[in-house]
Amino acid sequence: MKHYDVIIVGAGPAGIFTALELARSNKGLKILLLEKGKDIDKRTCPLNVKKISCRECFPCAILSGWGGAGAFSDGKLNLSKDVGGFLLRYIDEGSLEELISYTDNIYLQYGAPDKVYGGDTEEVNKIKEDAQQYGLTLIPSRIRHIGTDRCPGVLQSIKKDLNSHVETLFSKDVEAVLTKEGRATGIQTKSGESIYGDFVVLAPGREGSLWLEKQAKALKLSLLNNPVDIGVRVEVRASVMEHLTKTIYEPKLIFYSKKFNDRVRTFCVNPYGEVVKEYLEGVCTVNGHSYSDKKTENTNFALLVSTQFTEPFDEPIYYGRYIARLANLLGKGVIVQRLGDLKAGRRSTPERIARSNVKPTLKDSTPGDLSFALPYRYITDLLEMLKAMDKIAPGVWSSNTLLYGIEVKFYSRQLKLTGNLETEVENLFAVGDGAGVSRGLIQASASGVMAAREILRRVK
Repeated sequence: MKHYDVIIVGAGPAGIFTALELARSNKGLKILLLEKGKDIDKRTCPLNVKKISCRECFPCAILSGWGGAGAFSDGKLNLSKDVGGFLLRYIDEGSLEELISYTDNIYLQYGAPDKVYGGDTEEVNKIKEDAQQYGLTLIPSRIRHIGTDRCPGVLQSIKKDLNSHVETLFSKDVEAVLTKEGRATGIQTKSGESIYGDFVVLAPGREGSLWLEKQAKALKLSLLNNPVDIGVRVEVRASVMEHLTKTIYEPKLIFYSKKFNDRVRTFCVNPYGEVVKEYLEGVCTVNGHSYSDKKTENTNFALLVSTQFTEPFDEPIYYGRYIARLANLLGKGVIVQRLGDLKAGRRSTPERIARSNVKPTLKDSTPGDLSFALPYRYITDLLEMLKAMDKIAPGVWSSNTLLYGIEVKFYSRQLKLTGNLETEVENLFAVGDGAGVSRGLIQASASGVMAAREILRRVK
């Protein structure tokens, strides 16, 4: 019978940093890390390699494998306690600031660059005051940008150090969490293999949010709804956002729409980057990347509307998937539309896209009409914010601005957790984006450290 001290499910940043913190303790723990995707050097997307149209791959190499979805993200480390997650639900501000600094230093040790954006307080405050005039709230955040091209190298360096301390199994799907008398005892794989451990840490990432919800229901854990974030990816000429991105790299702006009072926010800004596809269990969505060593002529960012559903509806993830599937049906994948066409109430055509001075970086997208997929409420919210953003970034409201859809952020139903991220099942922890406690690399990584430290306190 296989038995480990700690079993970690998921090799994204949360799972990796759980393993790293446990290994650094030098307690000689027997640690198993299970990942349903592939190793970092085997994660290849057919769309990028063969230049073919996005197709269904299980699991999607962009989202699953060593490093999780963050491996091929643009690698932004948000160093503010107010950005990138919800760990303030579990620890106080001072503790979180110390934890973010600790986690950031580990990334630096493994190759993250020294440069940090957002440190010019005077310039940031000017942007913040300017934004406030138009109903926009800027959340200041210091950001360290690793870059899509450098992320794999950082992750490979971490893996090299972990190899002698942690057993890692790839292409391993976990079917269920095993428990006995209210305590976690291990996991069972889809192949029927039972693996036992004293502690189990669930770190499935946002790609595994539905899986974690299924596990929570099977274990009868308390669940709360997280908002579902639905919107589009916006692409403009890089010069339009240059005065913002050169100072703070990723301007995090929040806006409350006048008509519906919905919260709209920018997310994942990629200066001089490219728009990319992601495939998530039957749904094709859109995202963005930016690199340290190459630049396009465009900047892209997500514009998302957060909707908190109330009773009797309690399936926000399924709702987000439904909207994305509708867009997939209409556009055979990702739809792209000129802002001018959306405002005019007409679909974009290849000819209209070709005439735009913003050339799409996602070639594998279909000109179409987003209003057939996005509800009127979302369209109204997004247009209001784009118009407001144009006041501080003239050119955003241009007819040539491109909108890609649908972008949806799937986060797990929030679990009831202790201050150490332990579930209602003893010795079972849930960390990272999939557990609804983080929304970015730093806080996902930090959540793994939190769980590991609690485990270490209990290990004799």
